[in-house]
Amino acid sequence: MSVGAIKVGIIGASGYTGADAVRLLATHPHVHIGVLTGNAHAGKKIGEIFPQFAGLDLPALVKVEDADWSDIDAVICGLPHSTAQDVILNLPKHLKVIDMSADFRLQDADVYAQWYGRSHEAPALLKGAVYGLSEHYGAAIAEADLVACPGCYPTAALTLLLPLVKAGLIDASDLIIDAKSGVTGAGRSLKEQNLFSEVAEGMHAYGVAGHRHAPEIEQEITKANGAPVTVSFTPHLVPMNRGEYLSVYAKTKNNATAADLRAAWQAFYADKPFVRVVEAGVVPATRHVRGSNFCLLAAFDDRIDGRVILFSTLDNLVKGSSGQAIQNLNLMFGFDEMAGLQQQPLFP
Repeated sequence: MSVGAIKVGIIGASGYTGADAVRLLATHPHVHIGVLTGNAHAGKKIGEIFPQFAGLDLPALVKVEDADWSDIDAVICGLPHSTAQDVILNLPKHLKVIDMSADFRLQDADVYAQWYGRSHEAPALLKGAVYGLSEHYGAAIAEADLVACPGCYPTAALTLLLPLVKAGLIDASDLIIDAKSGVTGAGRSLKEQNLFSEVAEGMHAYGVAGHRHAPEIEQEITKANGAPVTVSFTPHLVPMNRGEYLSVYAKTKNNATAADLRAAWQAFYADKPFVRVVEAGVVPATRHVRGSNFCLLAAFDDRIDGRVILFSTLDNLVKGSSGQAIQNLNLMFGFDEMAGLQQQPLFP
């Protein structure tokens, strides 16, 4: 599709991911925000919900069912899992859809039902959805009508692991993923476990041996590996608003070293502006990516012979969600991949 101005709607604009989509699209050179939905806040200006947007010329929030999609080209959907599919199923067919929920990520409807506790009501759409890991499936994304953006943990894990598995440098059957995320990953709804006094000054694991992002990670690594893969994946909640950090422990193949792994990443991501391989010996940090669409990768040789320790970090609301959604929007409409996403990390 030729480059030009388009109109975009954001469904669920009153949530964290929806708000970050507004923030990023506000500076996009080819996008005009034409519709904002937020059923609980219908009739309000978004500046009433998020005062930082008070100076922007944006439409008032409306209910999804009341939105006028007639002159909208694309929709970014920031609704919760199991809710998004019902809304997307009833959207006008002319819209290109970028979904940030999990409803179209798992290609097997039975696996979706097992992990999300409900049957999939849009199997035809599921069959045609493209997994939106931008750096790996860009060609398919460019041709897609429905893109399923990966979860934040899978984005960090797969960006790190897929090039290494494809290159035969690590053993895909022996992967331990120790993951940590900021509190915004749990969404903006009121939950007792997310109260300040519940999360501040402490850290805890959750979803132990049963987090919903595990089958998503396994689905994509299995494709790269050519044989079924099961990963050991444990997420933790840390007392920060934004950020995601993965420490991955892996067994190497063919006598590969950390230097070999860094070389493989550098070759694979040479023309991918949002993935950066840090210098040897440098340990990346969440503060190095905060507010940006970058993902940083690092590799170290372990003290145990034949093993490596790998690191991946990103902002869970940007590269892990809204930023990747906009990156996919750019791919779908033929824009510069970095359009609207050139913000540098906010430090400290």
